[in-house]
Amino acid sequence: MDATIALHENGLGKLLGRSPAMKQLFGLIERVAPTQATVMIMGDSGVGKELVAECLHALSRRARGPLVAINCGSIPASLIEAELFGHEKGSFTGATRSHAGVFERATGGTLFLDEVTEMPLDMQTRLLRVLETGRFYRIGGTQEIHTDVRVIAATNRNITEAVANKRLREDLMYRLAVFPLHVPPLRERTGDVPLLADAFLRALNRASGTNKRFSPHFIATLERCPWSGNVRELKNTIERSFILADDVLDADLPISLPVQAPEPVEPLRPAGVHVPLGSRLDEAERSLIEGTLEYCHGDKRRAAAVLGCSLKTLYNKLNSYASRHVAKPRSDAPCSHATPTTSMM
Repeated sequence: MDATIALHENGLGKLLGRSPAMKQLFGLIERVAPTQATVMIMGDSGVGKELVAECLHALSRRARGPLVAINCGSIPASLIEAELFGHEKGSFTGATRSHAGVFERATGGTLFLDEVTEMPLDMQTRLLRVLETGRFYRIGGTQEIHTDVRVIAATNRNITEAVANKRLREDLMYRLAVFPLHVPPLRERTGDVPLLADAFLRALNRASGTNKRFSPHFIATLERCPWSGNVRELKNTIERSFILADDVLDADLPISLPVQAPEPVEPLRPAGVHVPLGSRLDEAERSLIEGTLEYCHGDKRRAAAVLGCSLKTLYNKLNSYASRHVAKPRSDAPCSHATPTTSMM
């Protein structure tokens, strides 16, 4: 076992925890990591599924190879095929050079497919074939490419419900979940909150050159919180309180964001979102997402519920729009060769 990822008093590598639920998870990770089995990591948002994937890779026989991660929910449907399988120069407009997809880049190592249930169904069919044969073609390519990767997938959805709701192909579910791993939510990890909080505080002190500490009341308050956002929410809470504290993080500081019960999701207005015929698929998707967000008055959680996607997926989509600086298509701009529009409701 790699010394940098060994089981220790406080956890396994970067995964911290002394609770029975986490010890059980560590035992399963150690069992499956050295094998070639495909693993499906399941758990709520914020529990640390990517850390589990990193741990599985580090403990595997492929540890010297690459670990390549892709978030299937953050890539536009029109681009995900190229991201997975790559493309040849000139295979489509804008393909000015050849591009190796993640299956090529991860050869000899591990491919982590995060939010796999957000992948379009037609791509799931192609993914299944690659998992079964280890072979694929780049977009526009004529040469069959062989890949040797171990696939680890993750989702925050219930996979049986995802299959029932047509978000995940049943045959792909069985192919990916050869060895399912459930990462417990923080509320089920009795005694782990102080351990995690201390690790986060020590990291903040090192980065800032300070020596701040918790009061006993603060720790007691942390342990009483429900932590619906799991480890990510706890980490953010510690950082906010660290910023506000002089020397001691105390219980009278605002340690958590107020959480309101979600409002019932109302149907979209009959007018819907209008997209000019001839628009690209990713432009239509962006119009629908931004139109829904506007309809929900900027409430991202409610917009995600209306769109039927996870909140994380919505944030990833919005971040990708911001990073690409793509101009939002005008709903009133006619296509150069046609004026009718289609309504997405």
